[in-house]
Amino acid sequence: MDILTVIGAIFGVGAIAGGVLSALSARVVSQYEKGLVFRFGRVVGTRDPGLRMLIPFVDRMRKVSTQIVTMPVPAQDGITRDNVTVRVDAVVYFRVIDPVCAVVEVQNYLFAVGQVAQTSLRSIIGKSDLDSLLSNREELNKGLEIMIDSPALSWGIHIDRVEIKDVSIPDSLKRSMSRQAEAERERRARVISAEGEWQASKMLAQAGAQMSESPAALQLRLLETVVQVAAEKNSTLVLPFPVELLRFLERGTPAEVTATDTAAESTPTAPESTPEIAPLEPTPALGQGDTPAAEQDGIRP
Repeated sequence: MDILTVIGAIFGVGAIAGGVLSALSARVVSQYEKGLVFRFGRVVGTRDPGLRMLIPFVDRMRKVSTQIVTMPVPAQDGITRDNVTVRVDAVVYFRVIDPVCAVVEVQNYLFAVGQVAQTSLRSIIGKSDLDSLLSNREELNKGLEIMIDSPALSWGIHIDRVEIKDVSIPDSLKRSMSRQAEAERERRARVISAEGEWQASKMLAQAGAQMSESPAALQLRLLETVVQVAAEKNSTLVLPFPVELLRFLERGTPAEVTATDTAAESTPTAPESTPEIAPLEPTPALGQGDTPAAEQDGIRP
């Protein structure tokens, strides 16, 4: 009886120890992870997703995520090639393709990628001008991706894409750019208006030449204008006097009458003679001793 008790105790202790060892050796690797197994500090291989068993107290597993990591790059201050101070920030998308290199070759691959992204962004700012940073971002993104991907490949990391998020420029430069854009649009508006006037004058000249060959077309155009004016609800109707009618009347006027009128207008009119009026001689005043002329002639009152 005592032997059975001892044997049962031994089996119980063994089962407990086996359960503890199983719990210590069992590892679960997620679908988006890779298990890197170290045995006495040396890499012996990787484990795929699922339930994996390790040697207790001998093997150690480190899990590495293979998901795409989105890392924002802090805004970097720099001077462009055309001597403009800007502030640019970006975002980097990368993933681990070789867990062994990502863990063994670099101490902290996240920090390393972040530092490379910042230095590459500063380098891109110095090599580019302001117009390229504002309008040609696709090529800059490709160049930045190549610059970051070159050292990252040796770390077992692949750069999927790099995007420049925002470019901040000084307020004074913003005002200058707005004035430049306003002046450019004003220039375009004036050029377009001038081209429109030129085309309109050209078409009007062609229309006038065409109508001069056919007087009936000019009369039809006149009637159409009258119809358009009369279509509105107004009480005044404007009838333009055609120039052709004046020319017709001018041609119908006899040449002799025209010549006579022209000569009469050109010959100055002689002024009428005015009779001269002799000045009256003053009559002498009568004194006491003087005799009137009537009395001298024998006429008395």
